[in-house]
Amino acid sequence: MPDPHAQEALALMTAFAERTGLTSDRPRQRYLWTDAFAVCNLLGLARSTGEACYTALALQLIDQVHHTLGRHREDDARSGWISGLTDAEGEAHPTRGGLRIGKALPERGPDEPYDEALEWDRDGQYFHYLAKWMHALDQAARATGRPQLNLWARELAQSAQHAFTYQPAGETAPRMVWKMSIDLQRPLVPSMGQHDPLDGYIACLELRATAAALAGAAEGPDLTAETRRYAEMIEGGEWATADPLGIGGLLSDAYRVEQLMQRCAPTHPSPRRSVVVAATAALQPRPVPCGRKPGSRPYGELLETLLASAFTGLRHYAQSGELQLPAEYRLAFRELGLAIGLHTVERMRQAAEMGQASFSPEAQTLLQALLRHVPVGRAIESFWLDPGHRRASTWAEHRDINEVMLATSLAPEGFLVLFDGT
Repeated sequence: MPDPHAQEALALMTAFAERTGLTSDRPRQRYLWTDAFAVCNLLGLARSTGEACYTALALQLIDQVHHTLGRHREDDARSGWISGLTDAEGEAHPTRGGLRIGKALPERGPDEPYDEALEWDRDGQYFHYLAKWMHALDQAARATGRPQLNLWARELAQSAQHAFTYQPAGETAPRMVWKMSIDLQRPLVPSMGQHDPLDGYIACLELRATAAALAGAAEGPDLTAETRRYAEMIEGGEWATADPLGIGGLLSDAYRVEQLMQRCAPTHPSPRRSVVVAATAALQPRPVPCGRKPGSRPYGELLETLLASAFTGLRHYAQSGELQLPAEYRLAFRELGLAIGLHTVERMRQAAEMGQASFSPEAQTLLQALLRHVPVGRAIESFWLDPGHRRASTWAEHRDINEVMLATSLAPEGFLVLFDGT
């Protein structure tokens, strides 16, 4: 019998493609975060069904995103590729200038006053959105064996790192800007996103691993300097958060790190462990030794830190009572981010039991603790599968991102599992 969750995911993605102008003549509604998950979902559907049409649709979506969000808005006095490249150069390197968010309102002008509430609806570039697109391009590169897609992801990674990071006076570690202008020439929100350096570091690891594995990989940025810079930024970082989307991101990152550890013996710069996460200490009678040198598994300590940070956040989130609120007071896409991440816990446990992965004692302890929270993800999915809850205004206001991320949670392979096409 067909998997009902997979069937629901397919229905959601079919409706999304029609509604946003991917498979219809409706106006194109491209939004970078949502489209990154959508590309991964379509690749996952192609893998599970064996239907090549979904791969073709994923590639079509990539092309639409680049030709919409890689170019200036229709209501902008500027035109062409936001990178400033000629039409021909832009076609060859569509991500070199980054990609717009796709917000409804134009970006804030240089002389306009900052309005915190209004800024959420203004266009620009977010680093964490760009990192999601790097992953989507890389998944497509692995699934199709097309090195050009990985090249575009690496060019995006290089441009984003150069634009979003800076060296504060008197400080040793670089910092990042949360939001930049469309042309990447000025910061719009100068504060740093908590997980942005971590997203950048793991994205670089993934892109470099794919470039090394793909036959005929195109020349381009090798991201050595970028990886090292992010490694400096995440040294001693605190990643624990009570935000469900952030917790889910930590778990997804942990799974990506684990998969990369099993697939290759990386030579990339790895952060030293200088601080033991409090959650790890709370789970075991003795702390993990600090500052130990990486051995044959140089990212094992990073994996432990990600799992521990996620566990800390889950304990706080479970006590917040947010999941007991009516639908009108809940943001589905943030909860679904957690549900997506929780799918990784069982996957990592199964990999360990089948001998496909090797976890340290600390990581095994953390996985056992995280397993107790897996039902939370199932409860989130069940809640938002209820048609009554999807009549809430909070669902309708964010319909595209909600439906695509619900599809990801129901059929997470395309987003979570690194493809074996290479």
